[in-house]
Amino acid sequence: MPNLPLTLACWNYDRSRPLMDGRVKPDGIDLDIQVMRPRQAFPRMLEKREFHVSEMSLASYVSLLGQGDCPFVAIPVALSKIFRHDCIYVRPGAGIRSPQDLRGKRVGTTQYGSTGLVFMKGMLAHDHGVKADDIHWFIGGLDAPTQRPLLPLDLPASVKIDFLSDGQTLEGMLAAGELDALFSLYIPESFLRGAPHVVRLFPNHKEVAQDYYRRTRIFPIMHTVVIRNDVHREHPWVAGSLYRAFCAARDVATHGLYDTDALHLSLPFLIDHIEETWRVFGKDFWSYGLAPNRPTLAAIGQYVHEQYLSPRAVAPEEIFAPNVV
Repeated sequence: MPNLPLTLACWNYDRSRPLMDGRVKPDGIDLDIQVMRPRQAFPRMLEKREFHVSEMSLASYVSLLGQGDCPFVAIPVALSKIFRHDCIYVRPGAGIRSPQDLRGKRVGTTQYGSTGLVFMKGMLAHDHGVKADDIHWFIGGLDAPTQRPLLPLDLPASVKIDFLSDGQTLEGMLAAGELDALFSLYIPESFLRGAPHVVRLFPNHKEVAQDYYRRTRIFPIMHTVVIRNDVHREHPWVAGSLYRAFCAARDVATHGLYDTDALHLSLPFLIDHIEETWRVFGKDFWSYGLAPNRPTLAAIGQYVHEQYLSPRAVAPEEIFAPNVV
């Protein structure tokens, strides 16, 4: 029987590259991999179901599950994980010295419902008692018009949101003192050039993130991998085959990192970084599957409900294809 041809949209991560260059092949599947940034793949998959399989925003996917109208099924692959403590920027002079000082402040961001923002808002609410309703949100582009929300927003009046008008940008408003803080998944250009009007809320973000992980066991997952429902119904075996292939590709990427013969990456202190990572996360530091990621999955299932992106909380057991954990 010939292999099943499937299209896959995902970014060029070290952990996906072995699938792209053929070092890892999923059993029974011929993948046509289209390499693109997540911000390109997500709307094309959400709006047009353009690919058989795609990288997907975890918050968007879990929100759709909670809404009861999800056209995809996910496999427990965490293509993107990242702590977001370093993505909270503040304007000196705005009176923000601690997370609690964000109450009542004007905060800009590009996507209210993006996974990064969902985890940042969840961390503020559960760690510091600052809810999304306590902040005045401004939604727009950093330095150009932003994309419309990936999913339509249906928020209560208690959430104060203004959408930027044509000609306005978050960077410009922060520089003009019209914003007090910026929650940005991308590093602002003003911060890159060392502008005096923008600093991180957590200068010691690495230590803060490590403490957060030790207390909560949450290593935020940004993106998972979804299969279109029609593909999953017709070929239910695809989920397991793809999951095993993504696990094998991740192992190829990570197993060669701890090597003093020649550094695998262009990082001078890579060996020290790997040893530190093992001390914090253990050897399975980039885990896939349900069990090792349960605290993170329980958190996002709760956060989408608390932030009015889903009418109910979504349990971890609901998130992935059955029997693929």
